[in-house]
Amino acid sequence: MEAYQISDLSFTYPLKKEPALQNINLSIHPGEFITLCGRSGCGKTTLLRHLKTVLTPHGDRSGQIMFNGIPLAEVDQRAQTQNIGFVMQSPDNQIVTDKVWHELAFGLESLGYDTAEIRLRVAEMANYFGIQNWFFQNVSELSGGQKQLLNLASIMAMQPAVLILDEPTSQLDPIAASDFLSTVKKINQELGTTIIMTEQRLEEALPLSDRVLVMDKGQMISDASPRETGEKLREWHHDMFLAMPAPMQIYAGLESSLPCPVTVREGRRWLDSCDSSPQQLPQKKAVMPLPVVGSSDTPAIELKDVWFKYEKNRPEVIKGLSLTIQKGEFYAIVGGNGTGKTTVLNIIAGILKAYHGRVFLYGSQQTAGRRRDGHGIRLGALPQNPQALFVKKTVALDLKEILDGQGLSREEQQQRIDAVAELVDITELLAMHPYDLSCGEQQRAALAKVLLREPEILLMDEPTKGLDSHFKIKLAGILKELQAKGITIVTVSHDIEFCARYADRCALLFDGSIVTENSARTFFAGNSFYTTAANRMARHIFPDAVTTEDVIEKCRIRMKQAGN
Repeated sequence: MEAYQISDLSFTYPLKKEPALQNINLSIHPGEFITLCGRSGCGKTTLLRHLKTVLTPHGDRSGQIMFNGIPLAEVDQRAQTQNIGFVMQSPDNQIVTDKVWHELAFGLESLGYDTAEIRLRVAEMANYFGIQNWFFQNVSELSGGQKQLLNLASIMAMQPAVLILDEPTSQLDPIAASDFLSTVKKINQELGTTIIMTEQRLEEALPLSDRVLVMDKGQMISDASPRETGEKLREWHHDMFLAMPAPMQIYAGLESSLPCPVTVREGRRWLDSCDSSPQQLPQKKAVMPLPVVGSSDTPAIELKDVWFKYEKNRPEVIKGLSLTIQKGEFYAIVGGNGTGKTTVLNIIAGILKAYHGRVFLYGSQQTAGRRRDGHGIRLGALPQNPQALFVKKTVALDLKEILDGQGLSREEQQQRIDAVAELVDITELLAMHPYDLSCGEQQRAALAKVLLREPEILLMDEPTKGLDSHFKIKLAGILKELQAKGITIVTVSHDIEFCARYADRCALLFDGSIVTENSARTFFAGNSFYTTAANRMARHIFPDAVTTEDVIEKCRIRMKQAGN
């Protein structure tokens, strides 16, 4: 019997003409690991929320969903709570208690289990997930990775038959994300739990999956194994192929007759096989980052020996941090969850004040009310949670709000709103409430609001979170245009591939200070874990290859030389 049987499911949100889901037919068998992918706004989250009635959105619906042979609508809430676990994108939106141990017990308490059973299950989950060392901590003291692991453990304490995850690694650093997904696979293999997951990080997710479902504009366009999915998307020249793992993209670029690799390990073996069987292939110029805009005598941002802590009796978060960023530079900061990356952005923005050290913006010390040449330095900040920027009932009103008080006519305001909406691809979303948008759509709407400020310095916290690969390329183009105008960009990100491809310089933040920084290519070519999948795959042959284009270009040159 199928865990889920979905028949002709269609759904349209209120006041929307186009359906979010169109004629979805899907069977999910017990114990399967399924990854659902697609461009931002394609209906992934909408579909997942239909799999648990308490989360089902309001709107016009048709079709049927069966759970273990019973219509889902007829399964009582207690049974759904116990048997269908749901992990959301943001761990903070799901945690409901103040202590780790209480969060683990909360679901079981809500279901009415006796104390002995609760203690047993909580102890078991704490040991299984390695939580015992922070069992009695306050939830507020946990890192993002720990919070997401706690979410997972608290759900698994109820022993669900199905575990649904909606982009669970979107706020995790690469190492924490890999560990989290490995834990999910372990649950699938050792407990037989059915896994249904949406994920943008397909490098890690695809090799774990039995089936990959691809959605486009509310429709299911592919249901196949990871390898078959990559081959289909490649044949169709579909945008989603850009999100496929690096080994698949490199394979497609070289057009080899050997089997398509999915994992880095398979990719290394495939490269070795190609090296021993060279082919005559056409040359193709690799896509390289644009050069850094010429630096000025006065840096755009300069931090000198900065120290910061949130409370007097708490340890320092930032410890003797010094850095210099030139005008027009794209500077990326990477590092683990809880290392202080967001704190650095807030110190630069003047939101937080260091208790020691100094911060300079274009040579002027960053203090409250400080102005340069009689004018404020325009800072634009894209926060990690884009919802923090939304204050109105529609996206259009939110964008208009940022222009109020600038002395612009209605026509001028509308022209600027239309232009930025088209730039970030949200024209069709202007009439919607910001909270009704998907995570990726909210990120684009927040970016539009920030860009309307016409900042001289743009600070971005996880700017690619929730974005599909197609819009990441468009975002990179937007940022390069801003750089060409002399705008300085500072981002903190867990998206290693994006930083490696488009940043000018990258820095690793660890224990409150920068331990190394270099040009993006040099920085990522020298790392073991904070590097791209393409580099891990090809570094034994091409140590300095960082992007998929680098590997493809070097392979073609090498094969051509071997053929001659």
